[in-house]
Amino acid sequence: MAQHDHQVVYLVRHGRTALNAQGRLRGHLDPPLDEVGHQEVLALGDAFAGLPMRPARIVSGPLTRTQETAAAIATPCGIDIAIEPRLVDRDYGLWTGHPAEELRARFGPGLADLPGAEPLEDVVERVRAVLDEQAAHLRHGPVVLVAHDVVNALLLRALDPGLCPPHHIAQRTACWNAIELASSGWRVRTVDGDAKALETLAAGTSP
Repeated sequence: MAQHDHQVVYLVRHGRTALNAQGRLRGHLDPPLDEVGHQEVLALGDAFAGLPMRPARIVSGPLTRTQETAAAIATPCGIDIAIEPRLVDRDYGLWTGHPAEELRARFGPGLADLPGAEPLEDVVERVRAVLDEQAAHLRHGPVVLVAHDVVNALLLRALDPGLCPPHHIAQRTACWNAIELASSGWRVRTVDGDAKALETLAAGTSP
Protein backbone atom coordinates (compact mmCIF):
# COMPACT_ATOMS: atom_id res chain seq x y z
CA MET A 1 0.00 0.00 0.00
CA ALA A 2 1.66 3.20 -1.14
CA GLN A 3 1.18 6.08 1.25
CA HIS A 4 2.29 9.70 1.45
CA ASP A 5 4.09 9.20 4.75
CA HIS A 6 3.90 12.77 6.02
CA GLN A 7 0.16 13.04 5.30
CA VAL A 8 -0.89 10.05 7.42
CA VAL A 9 -2.61 9.88 10.78
CA TYR A 10 -2.24 6.52 12.49
CA LEU A 11 -5.29 5.78 14.64
CA VAL A 12 -4.21 3.28 17.30
CA ARG A 13 -6.18 1.22 19.80
CA HIS A 14 -4.64 0.69 23.24
CA GLY A 15 -3.17 -2.63 24.34
CA ARG A 16 -5.07 -5.26 26.30
CA THR A 17 -6.27 -4.80 29.87
CA ALA A 18 -7.76 -7.29 32.31
CA LEU A 19 -11.23 -5.94 31.53
CA ASN A 20 -10.65 -6.56 27.81
CA ALA A 21 -9.71 -10.15 28.62
CA GLN A 22 -12.90 -10.49 30.68
CA GLY A 23 -15.10 -9.04 27.92
CA ARG A 24 -16.37 -6.15 30.04
CA LEU A 25 -17.16 -2.61 28.90
CA ARG A 26 -14.29 -0.36 29.95
CA GLY A 27 -15.69 3.10 29.27
CA HIS A 28 -14.26 5.58 31.74
CA LEU A 29 -12.87 2.89 34.07
CA ASP A 30 -9.10 3.18 34.23
CA PRO A 31 -7.39 -0.24 34.31
CA PRO A 32 -3.73 -0.42 33.27
CA LEU A 33 -2.46 -2.68 30.52
CA ASP A 34 -2.02 -6.30 31.53
CA GLU A 35 1.07 -8.37 30.71
CA VAL A 36 -0.21 -9.22 27.24
CA GLY A 37 -1.06 -5.57 26.63
CA HIS A 38 2.44 -4.45 27.55
CA GLN A 39 3.93 -6.97 25.13
CA GLU A 40 1.55 -5.81 22.39
CA VAL A 41 2.40 -2.15 22.70
CA LEU A 42 6.15 -2.70 22.98
CA ALA A 43 6.03 -4.56 19.66
CA LEU A 44 3.92 -1.78 18.17
CA GLY A 45 6.31 0.91 19.39
CA ASP A 46 9.29 -0.87 17.87
CA ALA A 47 7.41 -1.18 14.58
CA PHE A 48 6.59 2.54 14.51
CA ALA A 49 10.22 3.38 15.28
CA GLY A 50 11.25 1.31 12.27
CA LEU A 51 9.21 3.34 9.78
CA PRO A 52 11.24 5.42 7.28
CA MET A 53 9.09 8.39 8.34
CA ARG A 54 8.65 8.08 12.10
CA PRO A 55 5.70 9.72 13.83
CA ALA A 56 6.41 13.36 14.64
CA ARG A 57 3.48 13.80 17.01
CA ILE A 58 1.50 11.48 19.29
CA VAL A 59 -1.79 12.37 20.95
CA SER A 60 -3.32 10.11 23.59
CA GLY A 61 -6.60 9.87 25.36
CA PRO A 62 -6.47 10.62 29.10
CA LEU A 63 -6.90 7.09 30.49
CA THR A 64 -4.01 4.96 31.70
CA ARG A 65 -4.37 2.29 29.01
CA THR A 66 -4.03 4.81 26.20
CA GLN A 67 -1.22 6.72 27.89
CA GLU A 68 0.77 3.51 28.45
CA THR A 69 0.25 2.60 24.79
CA ALA A 70 1.30 6.07 23.67
CA ALA A 71 4.43 5.93 25.83
CA ALA A 72 5.47 2.64 24.22
CA ILE A 73 5.35 4.38 20.83
CA ALA A 74 6.70 7.77 21.88
CA THR A 75 9.80 6.49 23.67
CA PRO A 76 11.50 4.69 20.75
CA CYS A 77 10.40 7.47 18.39
CA GLY A 78 11.88 10.16 20.64
CA ILE A 79 8.76 12.32 20.89
CA ASP A 80 6.56 13.70 23.68
CA ILE A 81 2.92 12.81 24.29
CA ALA A 82 0.06 15.29 24.14
CA ILE A 83 -3.02 14.35 26.20
CA GLU A 84 -6.39 14.97 24.57
CA PRO A 85 -9.53 14.45 26.72
CA ARG A 86 -11.75 14.14 23.64
CA LEU A 87 -10.08 10.82 22.78
CA VAL A 88 -11.54 9.19 25.90
CA ASP A 89 -13.61 6.02 25.55
CA ARG A 90 -17.38 6.16 25.20
CA ASP A 91 -19.13 6.80 28.51
CA TYR A 92 -21.37 3.80 29.17
CA GLY A 93 -22.88 5.29 32.31
CA LEU A 94 -24.27 2.73 34.75
CA TRP A 95 -23.43 -0.08 32.30
CA THR A 96 -19.69 0.48 32.63
CA GLY A 97 -17.96 -2.73 33.73
CA HIS A 98 -20.84 -5.00 32.67
CA PRO A 99 -20.22 -8.00 30.40
CA ALA A 100 -20.44 -6.68 26.85
CA GLU A 101 -22.08 -9.76 25.34
CA GLU A 102 -24.94 -9.67 27.83
CA LEU A 103 -25.64 -6.05 26.94
CA ARG A 104 -25.41 -6.71 23.20
CA ALA A 105 -27.95 -9.51 23.53
CA ARG A 106 -30.28 -7.15 25.37
CA PHE A 107 -29.77 -3.83 23.56
CA GLY A 108 -28.41 -4.79 20.13
CA PRO A 109 -24.91 -5.48 18.81
CA GLY A 110 -23.91 -1.84 18.37
CA LEU A 111 -25.20 -0.70 21.79
CA ALA A 112 -26.44 2.42 20.02
CA ASP A 113 -29.51 2.69 22.25
CA LEU A 114 -27.87 1.77 25.54
CA PRO A 115 -29.86 3.79 28.12
CA GLY A 116 -27.84 6.55 29.73
CA ALA A 117 -24.73 5.97 27.60
CA GLU A 118 -23.01 8.67 25.59
CA PRO A 119 -24.75 9.00 22.19
CA LEU A 120 -22.70 7.61 19.32
CA GLU A 121 -23.04 10.82 17.32
CA ASP A 122 -21.45 12.74 20.21
CA VAL A 123 -18.49 10.36 20.18
CA VAL A 124 -18.04 10.88 16.45
CA GLU A 125 -18.29 14.66 16.75
CA ARG A 126 -15.60 15.01 19.41
CA VAL A 127 -13.16 12.56 17.83
CA ARG A 128 -13.61 13.94 14.30
CA ALA A 129 -12.74 17.38 15.67
CA VAL A 130 -9.48 16.01 17.08
CA LEU A 131 -8.63 14.38 13.75
CA ASP A 132 -9.32 17.58 11.79
CA GLU A 133 -7.02 19.53 14.09
CA GLN A 134 -4.12 17.24 13.20
CA ALA A 135 -4.03 18.48 9.59
CA ALA A 136 -2.02 21.50 10.74
CA HIS A 137 0.63 19.22 12.27
CA LEU A 138 1.15 16.87 9.32
CA ARG A 139 3.72 19.14 7.70
CA HIS A 140 6.12 17.93 10.39
CA GLY A 141 5.42 14.22 9.78
CA PRO A 142 2.89 11.50 10.62
CA VAL A 143 0.63 11.84 13.65
CA VAL A 144 -0.46 9.01 15.97
CA LEU A 145 -3.78 9.20 17.84
CA VAL A 146 -4.25 6.62 20.62
CA ALA A 147 -7.86 5.85 21.53
CA HIS A 148 -10.34 3.00 21.98
CA ASP A 149 -12.12 0.36 19.89
CA VAL A 150 -15.57 1.95 19.65
CA VAL A 151 -14.08 5.43 19.25
CA ASN A 152 -11.89 4.25 16.39
CA ALA A 153 -14.60 2.22 14.68
CA LEU A 154 -17.10 5.08 14.78
CA LEU A 155 -14.58 7.50 13.30
CA LEU A 156 -13.52 5.09 10.56
CA ARG A 157 -17.14 4.51 9.52
CA ALA A 158 -17.86 8.26 9.57
CA LEU A 159 -14.90 8.83 7.24
CA ASP A 160 -15.76 5.89 4.97
CA PRO A 161 -19.49 5.00 4.89
CA GLY A 162 -18.58 2.09 2.62
CA LEU A 163 -17.14 0.23 5.59
CA CYS A 164 -19.28 -2.25 7.50
CA PRO A 165 -21.26 -1.02 10.54
CA PRO A 166 -18.98 0.14 13.37
CA HIS A 167 -19.66 -2.85 15.61
CA HIS A 168 -18.38 -5.11 12.82
CA ILE A 169 -15.17 -3.11 12.19
CA ALA A 170 -12.35 -5.14 13.72
CA GLN A 171 -10.18 -3.26 16.22
CA ARG A 172 -7.86 -5.69 17.95
CA THR A 173 -5.98 -4.46 20.99
CA ALA A 174 -2.84 -2.55 19.92
CA CYS A 175 -4.01 -2.31 16.31
CA TRP A 176 -3.47 0.66 14.00
CA ASN A 177 -5.47 2.26 11.22
CA ALA A 178 -4.02 4.55 8.55
CA ILE A 179 -5.96 7.66 7.56
CA GLU A 180 -4.49 9.74 4.76
CA LEU A 181 -5.14 13.42 4.16
CA ALA A 182 -5.75 13.66 0.41
CA SER A 183 -6.81 16.64 -1.69
CA SER A 184 -10.42 15.49 -1.33
CA GLY A 185 -10.20 15.10 2.45
CA TRP A 186 -9.52 12.23 4.83
CA ARG A 187 -9.28 8.75 3.33
CA VAL A 188 -9.14 5.47 5.25
CA ARG A 189 -6.25 3.41 3.86
CA THR A 190 -5.72 0.58 6.37
CA VAL A 191 -7.98 -0.91 9.05
CA ASP A 192 -6.93 -3.09 12.00
CA GLY A 193 -3.25 -3.54 11.16
CA ASP A 194 -0.91 -5.12 13.70
CA ALA A 195 2.78 -4.67 14.50
CA LYS A 196 3.84 -7.18 11.85
CA ALA A 197 1.83 -5.32 9.20
CA LEU A 198 3.56 -2.10 10.23
CA GLU A 199 6.94 -3.79 9.92
CA THR A 200 5.95 -4.89 6.40
CA LEU A 201 4.95 -1.31 5.60
CA ALA A 202 8.32 -0.12 6.85
CA ALA A 203 10.02 -2.57 4.50
CA GLY A 204 8.23 -0.90 1.59
CA THR A 205 5.75 -3.63 0.72
CA SER A 206 1.99 -3.76 1.04
CA PRO A 207 0.65 -5.18 4.33
